[in-house]
Amino acid sequence: MTHNNEQQVRKGRHCVSALHANLVFVTKYKRKVFNDDILNQLKIILEETCQDFEVNLTEFNGEKDHVHLLVEYPPKVQLSKLINLLKGVSSRLMRKEYPKIYRYLWKGALLSPSYFSGSCLEVNLEILTKYIEQQNRPE
Repeated sequence: MTHNNEQQVRKGRHCVSALHANLVFVTKYKRKVFNDDILNQLKIILEETCQDFEVNLTEFNGEKDHVHLLVEYPPKVQLSKLINLLKGVSSRLMRKEYPKIYRYLWKGALLSPSYFSGSCLEVNLEILTKYIEQQNRPE
């Protein structure tokens, strides 16, 4: 999805919000297991998981050992729970789709338990969007 320059405001019954987070997930042991095909499938899984929780995955890209996500989420979603859900669901579904990559990993985990999460002000979204788009995506 491409971020537009209009301010993204979510309107609910009792609140108006514009909550965005930059998330970075790293592969277990920083193994270089991602390629373009795997990243495309991972994006689909993450988008579908986000939609189930009224979260928008506005940007996604990655390199061989990590992925960047920019998400817009409602106030009712606890970010730490969303992160654990995204990592758990994606790891489980990717294991079924790409069993060969798990020979490089331990105990079936695709992603490291560690992650980066940063809140984004509306003015920084354009800069962050460009940064994510410019990742050195593997072939």
